[in-house]
Amino acid sequence: MRIVSGILRGRQINPPPGFDARPTTDFAKESLFNILNNHFNFEDCDALDLFAGSGNIGFELYSRGCKSVSSVEMNPKYVQFIENCIKNFDCAGMQVIKADAYRYLKTTPRKFDIIFADPPYSKARYDNIHQAVFEKEILKTGGLLILEHNNDVDLSHLAYYRETRKYAGVQFSFFGVKSGE
Repeated sequence: MRIVSGILRGRQINPPPGFDARPTTDFAKESLFNILNNHFNFEDCDALDLFAGSGNIGFELYSRGCKSVSSVEMNPKYVQFIENCIKNFDCAGMQVIKADAYRYLKTTPRKFDIIFADPPYSKARYDNIHQAVFEKEILKTGGLLILEHNNDVDLSHLAYYRETRKYAGVQFSFFGVKSGE
């Protein structure tokens, strides 16, 4: 995996052997960030990467200039890997939080402009993520919740649905509250 753009452009994220998280592919990630570039000035954004795995999305957000990036991951091995990368890449505005993402959403007092969630497909509870984000008003007005999922999942029935983009075997569904909604 490589960081596509920004101050860390070209840097490699190479998880150790036995790292079984399913990272977002470079192709899908590049497409996602082409969309986000049209919606945000990253320097003004607070971002949340749920089910962070290797930290791939969080590092891309940081590289593009987000003022803060919080990566939430429960697996201690993955947390350690992300912490090591934060240190090696000198990412002072990025933090990794060792926590269950579903519980984190219920307890965080913070609000974010970009929330990206890529739960393990076999255990994903997309409705729970969506509900927690919008009931607790964790997403700022004008922000986006992006849920990554496989092609068998349709999330268009959920409130604040904006669109779904498909990239081979992966889809991104976008949700957001516009001003006055």
